[in-house]
Amino acid sequence: MRNWTSASGTSYFSLHAIAHINSKRIEFGTAGLRGRMEGDLIIIQTSQGLAEYALQQLLQATSRGVVIGYDHRHHSEEWAHITAKVFLTKGFKVYLLHGFNHTPLKIMDTRSDDCSDIPLPHLFTADSQVYWENAVQIIGPHDEGISTTIMNNLQPLPYSTDVLTSSELCRDLTEVLRKEYFDSLKALNIVQNPPNTSNLKFVNTSMHGVSDVFVNRAFAIFGFPPYVPVTEQQLPDPEFPTVRFPNPEERGKPIFTNTSSPAHFFGPRSTSLQTADRFGADYVLAQDPDSDRFTAAEKSPEGWVLFRGDQLGTLFADQVLQSYKLSGKPVDRLAMVASTVSSKMIEAMAETEGFKFVECLTGFKFIGNTALQLVEKGYEVPFGYEEAIGYMFGSQIRDKDGVAATVSFVNLALSLSAHGRTVNQHLQDLYSSYFTCNDPKVTDAIFSHIRNYQPVEGTNQLYPTTLASLKITRVVDLTAGFDSGNPPEHNPSLPLSSGHMIQFRAGDDESHLVLTLR
Repeated sequence: MRNWTSASGTSYFSLHAIAHINSKRIEFGTAGLRGRMEGDLIIIQTSQGLAEYALQQLLQATSRGVVIGYDHRHHSEEWAHITAKVFLTKGFKVYLLHGFNHTPLKIMDTRSDDCSDIPLPHLFTADSQVYWENAVQIIGPHDEGISTTIMNNLQPLPYSTDVLTSSELCRDLTEVLRKEYFDSLKALNIVQNPPNTSNLKFVNTSMHGVSDVFVNRAFAIFGFPPYVPVTEQQLPDPEFPTVRFPNPEERGKPIFTNTSSPAHFFGPRSTSLQTADRFGADYVLAQDPDSDRFTAAEKSPEGWVLFRGDQLGTLFADQVLQSYKLSGKPVDRLAMVASTVSSKMIEAMAETEGFKFVECLTGFKFIGNTALQLVEKGYEVPFGYEEAIGYMFGSQIRDKDGVAATVSFVNLALSLSAHGRTVNQHLQDLYSSYFTCNDPKVTDAIFSHIRNYQPVEGTNQLYPTTLASLKITRVVDLTAGFDSGNPPEHNPSLPLSSGHMIQFRAGDDESHLVLTLR
């Protein structure tokens, strides 16, 4: 793509490049633009389309304005400035953030005197994510509407190259939003200056991203013991030199993937775990490069315990629940949200504790919008999560927030340590608490279902015949007095049990499994 500047300072773009770029055009979807971009033209066209769509759909769009931020990835600042110039040229008030800011900061749902007329659309030019006026990622029909409007506005329009410095419509809201953000963290009922009776040590990695400065400031605000940074990954670096693939939303990649398992992040040669071992740390904390996702690991006598996404979701949900109960508010006004592919642990907690649980489609565009719908019905929704290590806290940010998750986890670890407990021990207690059945009728019904699972053609077999993908090779029911491995009478060699007890053996040429249910 060629571009040139006229004597009047207005930039124009060569139209012959459009056909070439459109042949493999990056499509606009619910998250915005996703893909490798090498030229400015698609940024201009997308910005023009989004501006036109906002003008069509929103009252007082130009005076309410847009918030535009960027991070450390290649071309991010450049594309943020181009986007801002397009909106300014169309008469929009533009709040252009300076410096590298983590994702949650840019979508603060703030109503302060300094920015009472936002939010409207929020733009991220690092990966061109778009948030609507409710400060939540766009969903249908806006995604299709914006996409259509982009395609109807492909002709690049001229704009002034010095408009960022000359226009009175361009404002810097960075410090205002940063203050609002850290004030919102203080509202999460995190204990300030908690006791550290065990002298816990924390190691933190920002994965060559932007989180270190924000996590450091949060630690200072709450009086947490200073963490040891993974220096090799502490500073923003768009090349991500010590990781193979830092994108958290690509499945099957070896680093920070869109799965509930942190194993891809804390591998056996992990720089962060090596740092933790070197400094004798108790916990490793980690945010992804744009600091909206979080995971952690705990040192145990047997080695490192790597917390999965659902496990952290359970811990945070209980933390929020206990804080809410201490506030004295009625628990039936509390609600939490999780994606449908996440664990049903919070659902079990909700049934026991009396708060409302709602599941929705995967993605924070759905989690955030579901939370807002619950708020409209009179609920408070201080927490939501998806198993892909994304966690939403409080009422001002309806999206995942890696910094809020980090300080919440540290607060939990310090609080438990003061009582001689670890995070993993607490997690195991939670699972025991919410999945214990004390009703004999329910227990009888469960085992009756197992013993009458399905008829097997040609036999009187009613027990399950497979366990996961493995064929069950033997069933020993010490309550009913049955052992499929002792034909023809099928009498068990072990004495009968006064309670329910069934053992299954399953396997193939490569795997063997024994499962005993009591």
